[in-house]
Amino acid sequence: PFAGVPGFAAMSPLGAAQGAHPFGLPGRGVFPGGVPMAGFGMANPGQFGPARMAMGMGMQLQQQVGSSVILVSNLDEEKVTPDALFTLFGVYGDVHRVKILFNKKDNALIQMAAPHQAGLAITYLDKVRVWGKNIRVAQSRHAIVQMPKEGQPQDAGLTKDFVNSPLHRFKRPGSKNCQNIFPPSAVLHLSNIPPIVGEEELTSWFEDYGSVKAFKFFQKDRKMALIQMNSVDEAIDGLIGMHNTQLGENCHLRVSFSKSTI
Repeated sequence: PFAGVPGFAAMSPLGAAQGAHPFGLPGRGVFPGGVPMAGFGMANPGQFGPARMAMGMGMQLQQQVGSSVILVSNLDEEKVTPDALFTLFGVYGDVHRVKILFNKKDNALIQMAAPHQAGLAITYLDKVRVWGKNIRVAQSRHAIVQMPKEGQPQDAGLTKDFVNSPLHRFKRPGSKNCQNIFPPSAVLHLSNIPPIVGEEELTSWFEDYGSVKAFKFFQKDRKMALIQMNSVDEAIDGLIGMHNTQLGENCHLRVSFSKSTI
């Protein structure tokens, strides 16, 4: 990702195997990828200086982590919108920007808040069926998603910034959402359900996206429920369509994939 950037040496897999280090540090005793092992072939601090060594190690780790931007392809260009992608990919991280490509609308770039969130999205959503098509999700070479310049007419609302959205799932470090990340499933976890909304209303709303096979409120907390759709495809459609739906004053339905069964 840093090819051609001043200060970053290009390194091939062969170079890594031979012990070449991308920052010019001695090559003896290195892990694959060029990260030196402590005490084995480390640069002399007097030769490079602690600050320079720390910077080099930091750059190498950043290089290994990868980009926060992912490329999504094989989308249904008749159904895809920035908001739909924000909702679906927001299950696995906080989506900052979405750009549906103007000349290839079945492709989109999505910028996540952090590289590890981009990795989760790739792990859980690559080859998943969305709107009747198996989408592909891969890391992009782009470092960021650019917003259109002022007065650029051809974007037509295909690029959207969500950085300041109040709907991010992971903005609070250590929240329960961070421990409840699961692959797409036919069973959805519903939360933030107000007392005035019952099983009949919820199942009827989700039936707009497919067949509802089962429904169950949590016994100890009626604000939460499980709903099982007929297929994973229908559950994905239901999540995209129903997550963040306003059910009352200051009350928005939250929808997630669940590992539970009904």
